[in-house]
Amino acid sequence: MPEKIDPWSSQQLTKYEHVFKEFGLKEFPEEWSKHLDHYLFKRNLVIAHRDFEKIMKCIQEKKPFINITGIASSGRLHLGHKFDIDLFKFFKTKKAKNYFTIADIDAYVSRPNEKVPSLEKAKEFAVNNLAHVLALGLDEKDVYVQSKYTTRYYEFAFELSKRITRNEFEAVYGHVDLGKISAALLQYADILHPQLKEFEGKMPSITGIGLDQDPHARIARDLAQRVTYPMELPSFVYFKHQQGLREHGKMSSSDLENTIFLDDSEEDIKKKINKAFTGGRNTLEEQKKLGTNIEIDRVIELLRFHYPDEKKLNEIIELQKTGKQMSGELKQFAIEFLLDWRTKHLKLVEKNKKTAEKIVYGK
Repeated sequence: MPEKIDPWSSQQLTKYEHVFKEFGLKEFPEEWSKHLDHYLFKRNLVIAHRDFEKIMKCIQEKKPFINITGIASSGRLHLGHKFDIDLFKFFKTKKAKNYFTIADIDAYVSRPNEKVPSLEKAKEFAVNNLAHVLALGLDEKDVYVQSKYTTRYYEFAFELSKRITRNEFEAVYGHVDLGKISAALLQYADILHPQLKEFEGKMPSITGIGLDQDPHARIARDLAQRVTYPMELPSFVYFKHQQGLREHGKMSSSDLENTIFLDDSEEDIKKKINKAFTGGRNTLEEQKKLGTNIEIDRVIELLRFHYPDEKKLNEIIELQKTGKQMSGELKQFAIEFLLDWRTKHLKLVEKNKKTAEKIVYGK
């Protein structure tokens, strides 16, 4: 039975085939990955697309396009969020017009009260999240915060609300929760508003999302054809969700032990990596003889998503596959890599906190 696709769930989507077949996604071609020449693509972490041909044409012809994504400020950022930001940064290098939203209103209206009890709490998360986003390499001019954004954006969200019916919304999402309807309308506005004349005008756009966010993509594409303004159908690329450190589940803000957060302590990183599920064998003898099953090894997967040195990573994978390196050595390598990255990253976070507060609170 096909898995239900819920954009707000922390559950992992484990089977992709029915999504491709049922909703018309196309596999991301290998020749595109080679042309884009970045580890995010070369490692098959981007797996599907809608209308990416338009973006490839812009990249090849060095023409501008819109680059839009964002993060709901409903908790601490983790490595899964970092991948989304890394993908946004890649498109930023290709003459893109950049729109990265810190979705504080979305977080407040669509998350349970125990997680985001007030808009003020969402803004606190927004400040922290934005400091991390800036530390990861985005510029102040690349980002906007929903609660502080231009009036035209909200006018447009209300306009979109009249272009979709209750029955259509319920058919896609399976419910008509009022908070999530509000959040969805803002997400459609996030994706489409850069094409308004007040911003960039009609132009190809790209948004990187996980497969579980495809309901938003489908409706946004429908709405682009219903509005009274000239708009290109927005394009999307779909990336694999980074799995958690245990045998089951994806990295999620609600699963503390299964997830590496960007502000985890050194002790937490060491503990979580050392407890991570690996593809190692039951005995040292078996490990040396059979090597690691790298397809199920969570530490290998973490490095595939975040370790940028292609040559070194391939060397590590070969050592694991041939049994010449033990899982304990692999974990130690991952710990050292993450701790070194963490030290540098958190220094940049501190430098960007005042800027984040200014953007969120207007101070």
